Amino acid sequence: MRKPELLAPVGSKESLVAAIEAGCDAVYLSGKKYGARVYASNFSDEEIIEAIKYSHIYGVKVYVTVNTIIYENEVNDFIDYVDMLHKNDVDAIIIQDIGMFDLIRKMYPNLEIHISTQMHVHNLEGVKFFEKLNAQRVVLARETSIDVIKDIKKKTNIELEVFVHGALCISYSGQCLMSSLIGGRSGNRGACAGSCRLPYDVISDNKKVNIDKYPLSTRDLMTLDHIGELIESGIDSFKIEGRMKRPEYVYQVVSLYRRAIDSYVGTGKSDITQSDIDEMKKIFNREFTSGYLFNEKYIMNCKRPNHQGIEIGKVIDYKNGYVYVKLNEKLSVHDGIRILGKVDKGLMLNKIFINKESVKEANKNDIINFKYEYVDKNSIVVKTTDYNQIEEINNKIENKGRKVLISGKIVLKENAILELSDGKNKVVVSADIVEQAKNNPITKDKVEKQINRLKDTPFIFDDLDIIMDDFIFVNIRDLNELRRNAVDQLVQKRLYHTKYLKNIYNIDVPNFERKCDQSYLISNIEQFKRINKYDYLYIDDDELFNKIKGDNIYLKLPRVINKYNDFNGHLLVGEIGSLNRYKNVDTDFSFNVVNSYSVAFLHSLGVNKITLSYELTLDQVKEIIDNYHKRYKKHPNLEVITECYEEVMVSKFNLLDYYGIDNGKIRDRFGKLYDIRIKDNLMYIYNYQKRNLNKQDYYDIGINVTRINL
Repeated sequence: MRKPELLAPVGSKESLVAAIEAGCDAVYLSGKKYGARVYASNFSDEEIIEAIKYSHIYGVKVYVTVNTIIYENEVNDFIDYVDMLHKNDVDAIIIQDIGMFDLIRKMYPNLEIHISTQMHVHNLEGVKFFEKLNAQRVVLARETSIDVIKDIKKKTNIELEVFVHGALCISYSGQCLMSSLIGGRSGNRGACAGSCRLPYDVISDNKKVNIDKYPLSTRDLMTLDHIGELIESGIDSFKIEGRMKRPEYVYQVVSLYRRAIDSYVGTGKSDITQSDIDEMKKIFNREFTSGYLFNEKYIMNCKRPNHQGIEIGKVIDYKNGYVYVKLNEKLSVHDGIRILGKVDKGLMLNKIFINKESVKEANKNDIINFKYEYVDKNSIVVKTTDYNQIEEINNKIENKGRKVLISGKIVLKENAILELSDGKNKVVVSADIVEQAKNNPITKDKVEKQINRLKDTPFIFDDLDIIMDDFIFVNIRDLNELRRNAVDQLVQKRLYHTKYLKNIYNIDVPNFERKCDQSYLISNIEQFKRINKYDYLYIDDDELFNKIKGDNIYLKLPRVINKYNDFNGHLLVGEIGSLNRYKNVDTDFSFNVVNSYSVAFLHSLGVNKITLSYELTLDQVKEIIDNYHKRYKKHPNLEVITECYEEVMVSKFNLLDYYGIDNGKIRDRFGKLYDIRIKDNLMYIYNYQKRNLNKQDYYDIGINVTRINL
């Protein structure tokens, strides 16, 4: 049975060490730019280089995320950054921007490219698209079910990477514009403000229907209960989310998945217990779900968007400034707790008392008290930080227990020869350090002790063979130097190099006539009757599309497709798989096109008209067109949506179904209302304010089509 790769999140140097000590096979991390977690500590260029070396010594691969959309004025810097990564032996880059994918695969043919989950690949056709273009791996959307994954694995040869643990987005990744359009912090640029973790009222027929505050906040994914099925499915890489998490979290989660994988492959069953999962809950959880991966319908925890902790007791009294809690779990000084009353507040326990005696720890059924502001009786108390657990994990990390098994042979005869091998690399060092003993010959035990002194190295002997003459003497200092030289050489051999190659980017694109056309998107006949004239008409309804006849009429396909149908006529498509399935297509805003390379790539594939991203300003659009003219000496066929209520989110979660209502909106803490629409059981949330841009401004800079979404 083949073991899948265990891929760990690394947001800091400390987390890198934690991940490796926990037993990961690979890590993913980001530099200070172009990564989808800009608020993690992340790594400078120099730190990335050191991280690659450190990881490679332990046989751990390093994937660097460059998984944001790349604006036109960033492309040259982006290329320099990727060039640096390639020269310094990164194992792969993880990429979102479709234009940068095409650029990098052509410029650096030896650089492995993984397609980010931000690229929104969620079906077989999408995977086939990137397989044809020689991507090495696709990171599937978190919404992809295990059955679909198994089918994709059977019908393709490309590597598949799947999230198995960590935070979930309520929206399909790469398809959420809520943080960007409302708060100015783009999720596609790594700066998501976590709009889904904020409080909202769910409004239906002018009435609030939700009791819990956080109707868009998901639980965390946890699949330890399904580890066997995941392994049997043939998934190549098990990915853990968590680049924003502390090193202790990384160690705890990675080590449990390491154990689960190893035990299942070795024995056919996982040895993970409920106690292990409870320990994991202590360090971070928003409650757990097996997610859409295993077809769980409701993946939400609407009560609180932060760490839930574990319940450890209940408030039984409050008097004289002290809270009295009866425990149902152990509690220690320096633990973090949260009291879930009218005021939901956390604190670190510096002192706890049983009766009037200060204690360092208390046990189940003890009644403790501590000084605190007023809280209501019967309030639940949860532990959010276990001080002893954190200490124990840190001790394991600092102990540097992960070692590379090596074999060795030392021959001490006329001279000294030491061979070391890790099974792949072999080094041989020799030195003229052997003498005839005058009185105290060196013993075999002494030689073994000195050669075995590998504590401060990445290595440990699996086997050591000692061949030596009798009555010889070797200075201990010389023996140690021999060992150090051999170890240093083996370390250098483990720092493998990828073959750097840089080619010239080239592409063939068509030239389009410059126009000033108008398009509309409609979904019903009443909207059609409102239109006097159009150059292009997009119809978001199959039946209506079949009824309305005329030139330049397009059927708009959804940006989430689980089953493809055959259509006659023009199509406006919203996701990657449709590019593989259909001809004669235009692309919608959901392709997140923000640079001229993406425009050129899509045109080269036969895409006629390309709708630019909502996230672009007028100046940025002009920059795209100007650079396209300069580079390709041709005019692109671009469309901008100038009037609409933007779709800020598309989700597999159906909020109306969850609350049992027929219609609804969400209301934010500022009183803004966002419309909710359901189509094909997918939820679309629309911006509270209407987009209204000056069409002529865009025609003036070279946009061919402006669109109004009715």
